[in-house]
Amino acid sequence: MATLFEKIIAGELPGKFVYADDVCVVFATIAPVRPGHVLVVPREAYNAWTDMPEELAAHIMKVGHRIGKAQLSVYECERIGLEIAGFEVPHAHLHVIPLRDENDLVLAEATQVSERVLESTISALRSALEEQGHEANVPLTIDSPALA
Repeated sequence: MATLFEKIIAGELPGKFVYADDVCVVFATIAPVRPGHVLVVPREAYNAWTDMPEELAAHIMKVGHRIGKAQLSVYECERIGLEIAGFEVPHAHLHVIPLRDENDLVLAEATQVSERVLESTISALRSALEEQGHEANVPLTIDSPALA
């Protein structure tokens, strides 16, 4: 049975995409801890981070680094936090979160936001990635993981 993330990547469920390549995608979480909170998700499903091949884990971290640099240019934050938990969806993924302080790393504090808020924050992040030279990895539309 396909995971929730596989269904989002396949377009069966809606997603707000920021970044994509052949290996992974980045999309908004519907319940962010902070504005700009996104998920780096491998296209291939692995139940846990430690199940992924090392090369894939390294690639996910590299993409998270790119996203974090873009987040720093868009959001008022002190740092960018990374969290790997995986309890909510059995598909390994990396949370990339603009942080004001350590309390912003508490995923249990996440709250669902409106479609308008998601689109606004993701559009700003997409623009920042383009400005930083990653336009080849910004999906054609906010609602699709497809590239040109």
